[in-house]
Amino acid sequence: MTPVLVIGGAGYVGSHVCKALANWRYVPIVFDNLSRGHAELTCWGLFEKGDILDTERLIHVLRAHRPKAVLHFAGLAYVGESFERPADYYALNVGGAASLVQAMAATGLDAIVFSSSCATYGVAGDAPIPEDCSQNPISPYGASKLFAERVFRDAEHAHGIRTLSLRYFNAAGADQDLESGEWHEPEPHLLPRLIRAGLQGNGEVIKVFGTDYPTRDGTPIRDYVHVSDLAAAHVAALDYLLSGGRSASINLGTQRGVSVLELIKAVERILNRKIAVSKTERRAGDPAVAIADASLAREFLGWQPKFTEIETIVESAIRWHRHAPHTLAW
Repeated sequence: MTPVLVIGGAGYVGSHVCKALANWRYVPIVFDNLSRGHAELTCWGLFEKGDILDTERLIHVLRAHRPKAVLHFAGLAYVGESFERPADYYALNVGGAASLVQAMAATGLDAIVFSSSCATYGVAGDAPIPEDCSQNPISPYGASKLFAERVFRDAEHAHGIRTLSLRYFNAAGADQDLESGEWHEPEPHLLPRLIRAGLQGNGEVIKVFGTDYPTRDGTPIRDYVHVSDLAAAHVAALDYLLSGGRSASINLGTQRGVSVLELIKAVERILNRKIAVSKTERRAGDPAVAIADASLAREFLGWQPKFTEIETIVESAIRWHRHAPHTLAW
């Protein structure tokens, strides 16, 4: 069993990755300050409480556990919030990357899988978007992820640290065994908010930001990728790096687009309940279309998503929200 450090492993994607790691041949050591993660989601390995900006604490944990690699998920990740708190996003997302590089260089660790984002592309002209598309982020969140990628790229030249930056598109869905799922407080993401409105049936109105985009129904189109598929990709990325693979940036997505209105209809269809929506102006930082070209993931990692139908993704999320511990607080 190979130990690996999972920074931010108490969060949504990180916890799914920890389960996948434990089911493979790894021992995940979760490093999380629990500011947005949950202790209940750290059950697949060891837990060390700490903040990524605390470089000395990171060095202590690395020396104590001697992991073979790092998987990095910690950071602020809400596009809308990033416009309101840009300094916080740069301080944590970019400063955290710098702190991690310092700790890895001090302990001789040379492999990291980084949770990046399609938000680094901004408004891309291509659909699907390839990895060599120009990166012109339009939100502080996307810019902070792009700068973090640059930190890791420079760290390879300076310290020999190899990085796989996984730029995933819209993570969605939940673990098939209902052991983890999307759990944010407050919840900013569309799918869980739609499910909450549908399950509660209390008349909550969901805002649709923009109906005048150049898309088939006027609403933004996104590539929803199941979180368990993302977890499998991270395990494959870790295997790749530990077998000597070189640094790369790789998209993760289904290569299928679903509009906001199509997502709403899917939730309504599965719940057999109408959801109240209101149509309003576009939101800053929202491109019209964001669909992945995931061919490099197949080439480098042998990865292909299993859950590609939006109904399957939505159904898994609904099952989680019907049984999850946080549902009682809704």
